Amino acid sequence: MKKYSILIFIISLAMLLLIQKEVVMPFVYKVVQSDLFLIDSNDQGGQTPISTPLTELAFTHCNNYIKSKLSPDTSISFPEKPLNAWSLGNYHFIINAEINVTNTTTKKYVCRINYINGDNIEGARDFANWSIEGLSGLGSVDALSQP
Repeated sequence: MKKYSILIFIISLAMLLLIQKEVVMPFVYKVVQSDLFLIDSNDQGGQTPISTPLTELAFTHCNNYIKSKLSPDTSISFPEKPLNAWSLGNYHFIINAEINVTNTTTKKYVCRINYINGDNIEGARDFANWSIEGLSGLGSVDALSQP
């Protein structure tokens, strides 16, 4: 049996490679070419910053989220518009903006937010229909409350 163990190993390895090449990879190519991962949405993403009613709402909801995380006695202000806003498609947005803390410090932040109702934009003004997926650039939001 020891004589044939290397021969069995080589034949088994050749069979595995042949099965992968003739069965597995053609199946993978068919799945990739199919519409299995296609998301059909009216919101098309882009690589350039945009300004739409939904990006303005996303900016407002990000600002309200930041305000909700701060203590009530923290003095902050937000500009009227974000520095940049991108639509990633399928109602996912990235907002890049500034926050003025106690009228002396300006900090930039990035907020990733998702509108969870998809193509039904009737409830876009309600924050319950949005999901904050990430917030960065402010460090600890609690640290903004410190004088």
